[in-house]
Amino acid sequence: MSNATQILHSGKIYTLNPQQPTATAIAIREGKILQVGDDEEIIQAFLGAKKQHLGGNTIIPGLTDAHLHLKHYALNLQKVDCETDTRAECLRRVAKRARQTPPGTWILGHGWNQNAWPESYGSAADLDAVAPHHPVYLTAKSLHAAWGNSRAFGVANINAQTPDPPGGWLSRDIHGHPTGLLFENAMSLVSDTIPEPSVPKLAEALREAQSALLKMGLTGVHDFDRRLSFAALQTLHAQRELKLRVLKNIAIENLPHAIELGLRSGFGDDMLRMGGIKTFADGALGPQTAAMLEPYQGTTDQRGVLLFTASELFEECRRAAQNGLSMAIHAIGDRANRIVLDAYAQTRDYEREHHLPRLRHRIEHVQLIAPEDAARLSQLDVIASMQPLHATSDMETADKYWGERAAHSYAWQTMLQHRTKLIFGSDAPVEVPNPFWGIHAAVTRRRPDGTPGPEGWFPSQRLSVGAALRAYTSGPAYAAGMEDRLGMLAPGYRADLLVLEVDPFACPPEELRGMLPVATMVEGEAVG
Repeated sequence: MSNATQILHSGKIYTLNPQQPTATAIAIREGKILQVGDDEEIIQAFLGAKKQHLGGNTIIPGLTDAHLHLKHYALNLQKVDCETDTRAECLRRVAKRARQTPPGTWILGHGWNQNAWPESYGSAADLDAVAPHHPVYLTAKSLHAAWGNSRAFGVANINAQTPDPPGGWLSRDIHGHPTGLLFENAMSLVSDTIPEPSVPKLAEALREAQSALLKMGLTGVHDFDRRLSFAALQTLHAQRELKLRVLKNIAIENLPHAIELGLRSGFGDDMLRMGGIKTFADGALGPQTAAMLEPYQGTTDQRGVLLFTASELFEECRRAAQNGLSMAIHAIGDRANRIVLDAYAQTRDYEREHHLPRLRHRIEHVQLIAPEDAARLSQLDVIASMQPLHATSDMETADKYWGERAAHSYAWQTMLQHRTKLIFGSDAPVEVPNPFWGIHAAVTRRRPDGTPGPEGWFPSQRLSVGAALRAYTSGPAYAAGMEDRLGMLAPGYRADLLVLEVDPFACPPEELRGMLPVATMVEGEAVG
């Protein structure tokens, strides 16, 4: 962090500060913004400052991915990429990795989506044929299903007598033998047997992932991975190598430990800070485990998996709130979202009755919400944490399984119309964490190839560029309790910013996806 004043001038600055929306120059010292204004004003105010001519480039605040799995993303950079158009291509990639990997070593992959494959789901036998000497474990794009081979199931001691665990199940043939697919909590039967990397190894992987994220324009993330991720992040922070701001959320099973230790949301500093408690109310759309009010299209009784009742969820929320910890609850189906809102309504009553802080609780995903529930997030002051790329990835699946209900899915504009606090992320590695891909999806509701058409998928839910940017800036700052110093470019705020060659407010919407910063700054220092 430089002690000298530096001035960036002759640019086009979008501050996202309602009091001063645009400027051409900005003065920075010791990581903070001193003043924002026009060139002459700023240069005259700081005559001895180091000056950098922007050449007409655009500056926006640094962007934050409000829902990302940092450990999984970092390790996935080393995995087989299974996001292919066919199952055969996925198997070819596994075979190639098997030829490069010593026998007996785990082969890990991620990204397959049976809905995108003409052949649909694979089997253990498929993987045995291409990797007979390696245990293989491939997670689905949704992270709610996995595919393994016979060696992996052997390491995990899974056979026909293995019972389905609570909240999950094994796919079986007509004789009861596992076919190689695991859903929801059953995934842990295999994943728990895979050796974890050491903290130093993960810290090394995070260092590389951090570099990639900074180059994309992310200056912060809200992480939803577990203890090992937290330990590795602390290692980087202690070594002064953590350049991304991280809001660290922790899993519900660690709530008793957090309470015992006295941890509270907001503990930490501006680089590594405690978020909330993460739990799940349901599954996902792809495997039809998202909890629904009415059956999935084409079925008579398939309504997904509800993991808690409203009263059970409230009990978890009550314990967290009583100890100063906010909640972040995964809910995708309309029934799950209703149950979570019911639990949060009880939580707000409890906070008020017991004179507790009104914590910044969140719903993660909010993919489908019944119209009669749409206003409740704002009424309860609950944050909608959503992922624009899920809409463009899932639109065909949503149309197939939700039918007419899909019109109320990924309803970003509806959220804003009800004045809900909206924050955006990627759910990486489920989606690519490039925030400009997310902004493009939010503004166009179209895929890169232009499908489903010029107006996009349910175009009434499209956002303006400004609204999309706020969901990556001031929104996540608010969710982290840091809105007084992050999320806009204003005096006293941290100097986290991006320099862009293209003006996102002036370019054609289809160009948004291809944008990358020419410089990324965190606390006034170039980091990407």
